[in-house]
Amino acid sequence: MDPSSSSRSRLPAGSTSPSAVLHLYSKELKKWDEFEDILEERRHVSDLKFAMKCYTPLVYKEMIPCTPSDIKSSVLNSEEIRYIIKQLSKESLQSVDILREEASEILDEMSHKLRLGAVRFMAFILSKVLKQIFSKVCVNEEGIQKLQRAIQEHPVVLLPSHRSYIDFLILSFLLYNYDLPVPVIAAGMDFLGMKMVGELLRMSGAFFMRRTFGGNKLYWAVFSEYVKTMLRNGYAPVEFFLEGTRSRSAKTLTPKFGLLNIVMEPFFKREVFDTYLVPISISYDKILEESLYVYELLGVPKPKESTTGLLKARKVLSENFGSIHVYFGDPVSLRSLATGGRMDRSPYNLVPRYMPQKQSEDMHTFVTEVAYKMQLLQIENMVLSPWALIVAVLLQNLPSMNFDALVAKTLWLKGLTQAFGGFLIWPDNEPAEEVVQANILLHSNIASLVKDQVIVKEDSGASEVVNGLIFQHFTLLMCSAYRNQLLNVFVRPSLVAVALQMTPGFRKEDVYYCFYFLRDVFSDEFIFLPGNALKDFEEGCYLLCKCEVIQVTTKDILVTEKGHTVLEFLIGLFKPFVECYQVCKYLVNSP
Repeated sequence: MDPSSSSRSRLPAGSTSPSAVLHLYSKELKKWDEFEDILEERRHVSDLKFAMKCYTPLVYKEMIPCTPSDIKSSVLNSEEIRYIIKQLSKESLQSVDILREEASEILDEMSHKLRLGAVRFMAFILSKVLKQIFSKVCVNEEGIQKLQRAIQEHPVVLLPSHRSYIDFLILSFLLYNYDLPVPVIAAGMDFLGMKMVGELLRMSGAFFMRRTFGGNKLYWAVFSEYVKTMLRNGYAPVEFFLEGTRSRSAKTLTPKFGLLNIVMEPFFKREVFDTYLVPISISYDKILEESLYVYELLGVPKPKESTTGLLKARKVLSENFGSIHVYFGDPVSLRSLATGGRMDRSPYNLVPRYMPQKQSEDMHTFVTEVAYKMQLLQIENMVLSPWALIVAVLLQNLPSMNFDALVAKTLWLKGLTQAFGGFLIWPDNEPAEEVVQANILLHSNIASLVKDQVIVKEDSGASEVVNGLIFQHFTLLMCSAYRNQLLNVFVRPSLVAVALQMTPGFRKEDVYYCFYFLRDVFSDEFIFLPGNALKDFEEGCYLLCKCEVIQVTTKDILVTEKGHTVLEFLIGLFKPFVECYQVCKYLVNSP
């Protein structure tokens, strides 16, 4: 794409003054001690007592009490489903009764059977498992308090990040722990193949959707109406993953819009006054599926979910996976996002509510913007562990590094990360050497300390199932996944750094055009708000100015004497992505 196109924002004349953009980009640093470890109490109280506690959660003020079967009946008898069935009957020449029976079967397949007994059983099991494999499960209590108020006021949609299978289990466990309504969760059909486990998940609030509908209009209508019925009723918070699937690389995946469109529709049609969207960031010191993800990235097919596979995976109960940090972001009012003429709901007034409408371009733009904003809020609240810094340094100093040098470089990177607004958990009351050693020990399958050298291992035990080429890169890919957690914080200043390297003369406008090009190239790799290129560039420049890496004049961007070290590191951080793009471009252009 040509960044000089007249349809795009041009870099304004004058300097990029740090003071002028300070209010836009400076972020209040969050404190690691804002979190509460919920496992602390669990370690001193009987798991059975916890599971059987008095559970009377506060609910949506306008909720009409109903059962899962009542919801199914409401969906089947809704005007929207009746209308769709009549239309499909005319198109397919099938009788209304046959289509109605098919709709009923679809509901039976997808619907949850939320039962308190199953929730209590899951709470009992999860309490035992979490205490066994995690040292802490930390939650920001202020976010929980805001969520509690939001649930009572308007329908709530929970939007967690997705890095592990256990994300949705963790959230249900937390809401039960804090006496909040257990959410109903959109889950993939894969889990239904797990004997007993699938039904247990269904009774714990999971409802199931097919990965693809294959143009099945009836399925889409039934699924859509099912979700909207629960939302309008305020039956329970609705939970789904904007990314659609787990991220195998630890980078946030670009959003999927289908379910977001569905949950926003009742507001568009004025069936609810407002809807709260709650971004939730779940961060792991060590991901349970780290090895599995590398296999999948290297082309090994994902194993099919099964109860047998789950039982075989019980060996993880003997491992230590560090801590989990769950940050509940501020509930975002959909109404507030739509105010000020941002979104015109009048087209929905022109036809009956039960009739499906093709989404306008303006509406699609609005939904897209909301999705990216929610993901940027998730990213902002993701917690970085010291290991993300350590492994980023190690990857630029392979195959080994002196321990003292690693500690010094990690501390330098810690300061840079915090200056860039990273949400870093670092135990300040412990010597840096002990922090680094503890993290190397936690990830002993990846790196080890031998005498005074930290060595990245090459023998990950992958040789028995993959060939030699994969064997060589297995550990590096695992390292990259943890390094990638850092990229969310560094992406804008890093792209400015790469643009500076690629731009002769350092003219500010030329650097911006190169930045725009790079941002466009990597728009599927990282999360950028559409149409926000100029602000992203200014943010990157501001952060580099703040750290005294560059100086911005009226026409040029100048690198300071101390800035070369930072720029070299930032360029190295993004070197794999730039090289991958260059290789792909070469292959595409090769005869």
